[in-house]
Amino acid sequence: MSETSLPTRKPGRPARLTGDATFDDVDTVRRQTSVFVYEWPVRLWHWVNALAITILVISGWFIASPPPSMQIAEATHQFVFGYIRFGHFAAGMILTVGFFGRIYWAMVGNHHARQLFYVPVWKARWWKEVVIEMKWYLFLEKEPKKYVGHNPLAQIAMFFFMTLGTTFMIVTGWALYSEGAGRGSFADGVAGWVLTLVGNSQTVHSLHHFGMWFIVIFMIVHIYAAIREDIMSRQSMVSTMISGTRSFKDDRPE
Repeated sequence: MSETSLPTRKPGRPARLTGDATFDDVDTVRRQTSVFVYEWPVRLWHWVNALAITILVISGWFIASPPPSMQIAEATHQFVFGYIRFGHFAAGMILTVGFFGRIYWAMVGNHHARQLFYVPVWKARWWKEVVIEMKWYLFLEKEPKKYVGHNPLAQIAMFFFMTLGTTFMIVTGWALYSEGAGRGSFADGVAGWVLTLVGNSQTVHSLHHFGMWFIVIFMIVHIYAAIREDIMSRQSMVSTMISGTRSFKDDRPE
């Protein structure tokens, strides 16, 4: 029997892995190489949120730059722009409900569910790890640290672009919606004050459109970083937001 092959199973002895598994393979499997991180409401919100944002970006683009409807059909025979607006409003309402649901789960879910809503700027160690992660993303660090939740740099991005960014887009979006809904409507009661505060709806339109581009930039960077981390870091990334489990590629604690 070679040094790398496993001994045959003896009576009363627990079954080992089959195939070409070695003793080292078995020792690795015995260790805890994965941790459950994201509960199903967090994962569901992530993917519904991603779909809603995609619809909002595409429909928002056409709302800002309307298609030439007369080339589609006579104005009395088509409702293209109406459908675009409906898709935008529906996705915006789903985004709003989902965001409030996410806030609720941050209060009742596990501690990883709360990481989206704060940045621990009071911790000196956290700032040191921010620097390490920046150097890692700039290819100046040979190896990153291991993280169960978001790494510090990702936490900053998620807080400013998702938590604050989504809040800004929801508030300005509902303010613009209140124009059509009219005085005394639910939308007017919730966000009509924004139009009064800013002074005119065109400025709110511009701010809302400007915010869309920040979200687009974040989405591009987020997708790149997630794929990069899945390949180059020491833990899983994309699959974690599907299964909820973070898998690690080595057994070192840091």
